[in-house]
Amino acid sequence: MLTKTPSWIPYLSRKSWFRLKGSGKVVYLTFDDGPVPGVTDWVLDQLKQFNARGSFFVLGKQVANHPELFQRIIDEGHAIGNHSYSHPNGWKTPFKEYVENFAKAKAFVQSSLARPPYGRITWKQLRHLSKEHTMVFWDVLAGDFIPDIGSEKVVQRVCKNVRPGSIVVLHDSLKAESNLKGALPIILEKLRDQCYEFRALPHPDSH
Repeated sequence: MLTKTPSWIPYLSRKSWFRLKGSGKVVYLTFDDGPVPGVTDWVLDQLKQFNARGSFFVLGKQVANHPELFQRIIDEGHAIGNHSYSHPNGWKTPFKEYVENFAKAKAFVQSSLARPPYGRITWKQLRHLSKEHTMVFWDVLAGDFIPDIGSEKVVQRVCKNVRPGSIVVLHDSLKAESNLKGALPIILEKLRDQCYEFRALPHPDSH
């Protein structure tokens, strides 16, 4: 599994975001698959300690189940994005079913940003969703969702590969909880010591 997105990939979808160049010494930490009680609220507490802003690509079904936690994300100044309703794999899901899954999530997640689950999406799906969303991929994949990777490896994958404008993928999910809780405070501390600023992804019209 690649930690860094190959340099040629962004050229295949020029309207999608992989890294925000020209941002200065800024890193965009993003969190997928929440909100999840016990994990998302912990992440929010960590970000608050570092005066950091992040971006949360949420699942519609999770927002439906935990609206108060979703509202806390918004109230504390973080960005939100549509990560579908129930996390379908675009490579294995028929076009109509896939785009309807994102449309269903829109009832709970009003955002012009979206990210395909697993990063797996067909050209047809991408073209359709890009009509209403800026599709956000990543520059650095932390790998916290891999059960046996360990938090130390997650820290290494992030801190050795981050560069100004990097979009980093982490997960506020039960599957990633152990790795995330061991890694995130260290990532925040190390990158702060390197004078990085943690920002939420901007609104597409302002970028």
